[in-house]
Amino acid sequence: MNNEAKVLATVGGKPITEMDVEMMLMQMGQRASAYNNPQGRAMILDQLINSKLFLMDAQKNLYEREPAFKEQFTKVKEEMLSRYAVQKAVERVRVTDEEAKKYFEENPEQFAPQATFNASHILVETEEQAAEIAEQIKSGELTFEDAAMQFSSCPSKQNGGSLGEFGHGQMVPEFEAACEALEEGELSAPVQTQFGWHLIKLVSKGMGKPVEYKDVAEQLKEALMGEKQNAAYQSKINQLKLLFPVDKF
Repeated sequence: MNNEAKVLATVGGKPITEMDVEMMLMQMGQRASAYNNPQGRAMILDQLINSKLFLMDAQKNLYEREPAFKEQFTKVKEEMLSRYAVQKAVERVRVTDEEAKKYFEENPEQFAPQATFNASHILVETEEQAAEIAEQIKSGELTFEDAAMQFSSCPSKQNGGSLGEFGHGQMVPEFEAACEALEEGELSAPVQTQFGWHLIKLVSKGMGKPVEYKDVAEQLKEALMGEKQNAAYQSKINQLKLLFPVDKF
């Protein structure tokens, strides 16, 4: 017997199989990993049993004939039918390798190498604190590394404030802009971000590796697919408005 067809329980003679549990897991999305174990599967089986019991109770009592149920069923059916029509409107949309490669070649600015930085920082609560620490560093009273270990509230203090190397978009915009404006070895004026006030020391600045098509092909296809599906969706909406006039009041 196929393991997926294995009967795990019966309710009123109706079987609940391993496949039913698998289907429930798939419907749970990201939460499935927490239930994909013996204890979790046992809980899912209990839920399926309970659901089957209520279904049989509903069938026995002919609930589907009640006007309230018919009204709910009609609404659910209309929502499902509408979603299905949307799927039909965009199901033929495809993005070929040739289209994605052409977009990559015609938009080189979007895939140009980005600047990389190697920097250290000191994070404190106020601008006044940052300015005072900066003066101590500039006067030689403290090294940047010692000041970071003594005053910074960032875990990087254990490494003298070093953040290592990072690229475009990996830091908040204000922090990245300050790094772009600094020369190697230069200490910034106090810089405010959502985390507090920073003193930034730029260790080095470079450029990342050129972006190759193979590295972005799948993401690019997904982005183009989204654009084409949206265009197909909007085109269908425009056609439908001609068939079924819309009046807003």
